[in-house]
Amino acid sequence: MRLIDELNELHAHYARMIEAAIAADDLVRADAFAQAYEDEAVQLMAEREGLTHLLPLPRFGTQESAFRSRVRRLVHRAA
Repeated sequence: MRLIDELNELHAHYARMIEAAIAADDLVRADAFAQAYEDEAVQLMAEREGLTHLLPLPRFGTQESAFRSRVRRLVHRAA
């Protein structure tokens, strides 16, 4: 399977989990799922590219992923 296909499946899986957590009004769990998605996606890419020796990646600045941004907006809207 191609890397992009695996990443698309991973994204869809976590999107469903995040949406279910939000529907259950469990925003802490939704945020944890968003972070877990980022971690798993980076791990998958590093493994496929033979770059696991570079892990863990340091956190840079305040830039957030699309998942994290979506969860943050939903938390803000729910508050």
